[in-house]
Amino acid sequence: MLNYEVEPDILGRYTPAGTELDTFDKMALVSIVGFRFLDTKLRGLAIPFHRDFDEVNLRFYVRRRAEDGWRRGVVFIKEIVPRLAITWAARRLYNENYVTLPMRHRVELGAGAAGAAGAAGAAGAASGSVAYSWLFAGSWNSIQASVAGAAADSEPGSEERFITEHHWGYTRQRDAGTLEYRVEHPRWRVWPAVDARLSCDVAELYGEQFVASLSGSPRSAFVADGSSVSVYRGERIPL
Repeated sequence: MLNYEVEPDILGRYTPAGTELDTFDKMALVSIVGFRFLDTKLRGLAIPFHRDFDEVNLRFYVRRRAEDGWRRGVVFIKEIVPRLAITWAARRLYNENYVTLPMRHRVELGAGAAGAAGAAGAAGAASGSVAYSWLFAGSWNSIQASVAGAAADSEPGSEERFITEHHWGYTRQRDAGTLEYRVEHPRWRVWPAVDARLSCDVAELYGEQFVASLSGSPRSAFVADGSSVSVYRGERIPL
């Protein structure tokens, strides 16, 4: 997870109706996140040849006042996956902006950090590196980072807690309405990342508006240990 400060006005066009930007220390953030889906099921059914695959997404953070209080969520600007059927399903069911590109990953983590998802299932010391790559316009783009030391629980109020604990997703629909869906997972432990880099044609892939933010070094970066995740059926929010 590589995290960048961005001008709030840039995100206005992407913010679904009924939500508002959720900021950290009064800063609007976008994140580039690379990970593996493993043993994936759609409504309880495993789709042959589509259970394990990579994803890289660009996302930002919003919140919505509901009857039970503030719901803090994520909005995806673009999501890259390697299989057309996944793109079709995500666009069809959620109107998410998925694109299909050739992808590959490299996970080289030491003891205490087992798992092909680029994250450890076991707490403890780890060293090594993680990278996710995608082929775009004839060139390999990538997100990568190295880790060293032990994974730890994120501190309340920390940037790591802010990034990893948005348990709702919001998607603008074709008629300008908003779909809200719940994302459930346990708290993830994190390693601070070193030598975190994004190598990407930002202007062509994400738009000129993100060049200034994503061309520099991230303000923070870390690797999370991951877990089982449940994504629930979406419902339209009242406007």
